[in-house]
Amino acid sequence: MSLPYKLFGAFMTFIIVPLIALGFALYILVTNMIEEKYSGQAELTLRALTQSVGFVFGEMNKVTDSTIASDAIQEMLNNGYETDLKEIDYLDLNKVQRNFRDLLINHPSVSYAFMYTLNNERINRIFTKEHFQAMPFSQFKKQEIYQQVLDRKGQPVWVGPYEYPELTGVDPVFTQIRVVKDIATLNDKGILLVQIKNSGIESVFRYFRYKQKQSTTEFLIVNGKGLIMYDSSEKLNGKFIDQYVKKPLVLDTTYRSGRGKFDGQDSVISSIGAGIEKEDWHLVSITSWKSLSSEVGLYSRWVVGILLFCVLSACYFIMFFANRIAKSILQTVKFMRRVERGDLNARLPIKGNDETVLLARGFNSLVSQVSELLTEVKSEQERKRHAELQALQAQIKPHFLFNALESINVLAVQNQGKKVSQMVTRLGNLLRISIMQREQITVEQELDHLLSYLGIQKFRFEELFDFEIDIPPELMRYAMLKLTLQPLVENCIQHGFEGIDYMGHIRVSGREEGDVLAFYIEDNGIGIPPERLAAFNYDRPMKDIRHEDSPQTGETRGLGVYNVADRIRIQYGSRYGLFICSEQGTGTTMKFTIPKKDTGSVAHETEGAAD
Repeated sequence: MSLPYKLFGAFMTFIIVPLIALGFALYILVTNMIEEKYSGQAELTLRALTQSVGFVFGEMNKVTDSTIASDAIQEMLNNGYETDLKEIDYLDLNKVQRNFRDLLINHPSVSYAFMYTLNNERINRIFTKEHFQAMPFSQFKKQEIYQQVLDRKGQPVWVGPYEYPELTGVDPVFTQIRVVKDIATLNDKGILLVQIKNSGIESVFRYFRYKQKQSTTEFLIVNGKGLIMYDSSEKLNGKFIDQYVKKPLVLDTTYRSGRGKFDGQDSVISSIGAGIEKEDWHLVSITSWKSLSSEVGLYSRWVVGILLFCVLSACYFIMFFANRIAKSILQTVKFMRRVERGDLNARLPIKGNDETVLLARGFNSLVSQVSELLTEVKSEQERKRHAELQALQAQIKPHFLFNALESINVLAVQNQGKKVSQMVTRLGNLLRISIMQREQITVEQELDHLLSYLGIQKFRFEELFDFEIDIPPELMRYAMLKLTLQPLVENCIQHGFEGIDYMGHIRVSGREEGDVLAFYIEDNGIGIPPERLAAFNYDRPMKDIRHEDSPQTGETRGLGVYNVADRIRIQYGSRYGLFICSEQGTGTTMKFTIPKKDTGSVAHETEGAAD
């Protein structure tokens, strides 16, 4: 077996095949195993957390259920204090507060409570809280949460930390808000706000974090907007979770789990509904992938050992049997990659006198030929585009020019100086844009060119056609190939209105369609026969298509249409082009599309202009 075959066989046997097969298999197997195992464990954990958290809030709901039906609450609601709270008799106030506290103090999680009375819009404090001033009822009514509380009709509304700090304060506590009704009439009499301490919730999460001590897990309570209301590590409180993930999380009541980046760290992110009735809250667990994958250390050592054996075996073979050939091949591959990236100046160094020199010379020769060929093709394309532009510029037919001059002469003989000036100005504008060296001009300039052409033709064929222009002003600043609209309109006049006995009509319109500009040229002429319409194949070069001459004018027809189609395709690519829809006896609609490109401020051609 020859040395190249040995090198290829050894490389494939000892390196490529084992690395690809082993690496791929182990990666898929181990990753899926860890992810599936943890996903099941995380689901059980989050569902248990959901029940525990729901129990904490449910207990508080039961406490306030019994509180709002108590005599103390009803007495406070029906006792219409007409003075400010500070002016109420201290003993009377202390009695009311004591009654409240008798109802709520038994629950260790309650940290603060007060109530708005609706009849006099007063604030009745149940517990005092330092450095916190309750929001006046007049401001509370303007908050979105106020209407939400009324809509619950006595059912509690839970507000998390940082959701409404102006109402609940800046402490990281959860607040229950609910309507209190009169027992006798069931009318809304007040609104009760009760804040609970985080100790109960923290004890729940502390227990589950201890149970998962083999992995680094962080638990969050997140609302529907992504606001982190509780973080078991206390690092992300008050932040938005979308700031720490690349792809926004889908938060709903179903269990979801996946691997991704969280705060720049590879993690397994799991989420589920928090289990709190009517609140759009979610439990999210963040587990470090590094901590989860630590258990596969044994597998990693086996993989490293096998890979090391394969690499050492391959290196031994290359060093003692084919070192120089391997280096030459690697060097050749390196230069091939440079050529693939577009570096056509890359050349292999010529060293030695064996077969590798032939390989290097062949590679260098190939790259040189490819470079020359690409340069030639690029130059040929530029020449082709320039020639096509020149051909289009030359399409101002002699007959049209002679007829325009003859019309000016007739006006001069008739001593109609104003019309002579108008015709000369239009012809000058037509020639100025036609001979302009720039390939692309603004839509506004192209429209000026078209109006000059239509003005001359309208004078010559006043009874033959009329026209309508409908191009929005906001399109005028975009760029387009010059001499695009005029050849298509010229085709309508020469071909569409040939032999008609009614007034022809041309409509030119334009609009934005997504990221492209679309222009429409419509006429009510004689239409195009199906066999000729089928011949409009714009994938063929314009030079390969034969055109017929008009028996009336002796001018070539259809050249402008093909020219426009070819130029659009070459300039902008196959995504853009010209499309024709026609029916005999009804008329023709031509549409062409170009990319929407803002020219900024395209300088107007001023050469030869005189006022």
